[in-house]
Amino acid sequence: MSETNEPEIVRDTWLVVPLYNEATVIADVITETLKVFPNIVCIDDGSSDNSAILARDAGAHVAQHPINLGQGAALQTGFSWVLTYTDAKYVVTFDADGQHRTSDALGMVNCAEDNDLSFVLGSRFLSETHQAGWLKKLVLRTAARATKYRTGMVLTDAHNGLRVLRRDALERIHLKQNRMAHASEIINQLADTKLPWTEYSVTIDYTDYSRSKGQSLLNGVNIVTEMLFG
Repeated sequence: MSETNEPEIVRDTWLVVPLYNEATVIADVITETLKVFPNIVCIDDGSSDNSAILARDAGAHVAQHPINLGQGAALQTGFSWVLTYTDAKYVVTFDADGQHRTSDALGMVNCAEDNDLSFVLGSRFLSETHQAGWLKKLVLRTAARATKYRTGMVLTDAHNGLRVLRRDALERIHLKQNRMAHASEIINQLADTKLPWTEYSVTIDYTDYSRSKGQSLLNGVNIVTEMLFG
C-alpha cells in the first residue's frame, strides 16, 4: 500500500472468472475487482441472460461458450486463453457471484511472490470465523480427508474456488472434467507437479444473492456425488 493510500495495482496477474447467468452481480464484481487487478477474463459459459455484455461493459475481457459446458470447462478455456494471449505470471481463479474478496486474492498473490510458491489455495477453514453451514463444513472436511488419501496433500479446504496459480503450475493443468469433478481434478493435477505451495486463509461471503440460488447446499451435494460416483 502506498503512502497516499492508493490501492495496490497488480499487473502481472490475470483473473479467470467462470460466468453463468450472473447478470445481477457481475458488473459490480468486475468493477470492484478491477481496482486492484486490471486484467480480467470472464468465460461466459452459455449464459441465457446478458452476463457477457455486462462483464464486457464493466471492463473485463470476455470469451464465450456457445452452450453451457460447466465450470471446469470454463476454467480450462480461461487457462488456455491466458497462456495463449498474455505473458501473465499468475492466474487467480475467482467466482462471479460476489463470494470472493479482492483483498484475499491480493494477499494470495503476494504470498506466492514473497515465498516463491507455484500455487496458493484459499481455505475458509483456517479461521474459525467462516460462514459455512454445518452440512457444507462436513462435506468439505470429508473432501479434504479424501484428497489427503489420494494425493498426500494436507488441506483444510479441498474445494475452494479461490486459487493462485503461477505460470509454471498453470502450464501443467489440463482439465477434462467439465462440471463439479474439476475441483478434485485440479487438486490432483497440482499434487502431481510436486511444486511448492501453501494454503491461505480467506473469507467466503455467503450473500443473500448466493443463498437465494441455493449454491451452498447444491454444491455440497454435487461434491459428494462426484466423489462417490464421478
